[in-house]
Amino acid sequence: MYDQRLMSWQDHCPYCDAMNDIDIDTSQGTHTTWVDCQWCCAPIVVTVTISPFDDTLESVTLGRDDDA
Repeated sequence: MYDQRLMSWQDHCPYCDAMNDIDIDTSQGTHTTWVDCQWCCAPIVVTVTISPFDDTLESVTLGRDDDA
């Protein structure tokens, strides 16, 4: 894994609204993964969208596990 492909993302937990630091690995391309909230431990669905044209990060979306 290359350091330039790993980036830190901050966003609010969809359960408790606390700010979380999430590591995003852009080398995986567009993908969905799960992380636990650093505060309430609830499972958060993280959807990462990478541009197919230039491999740049297009979006990061956080959601509740029960919505997946």
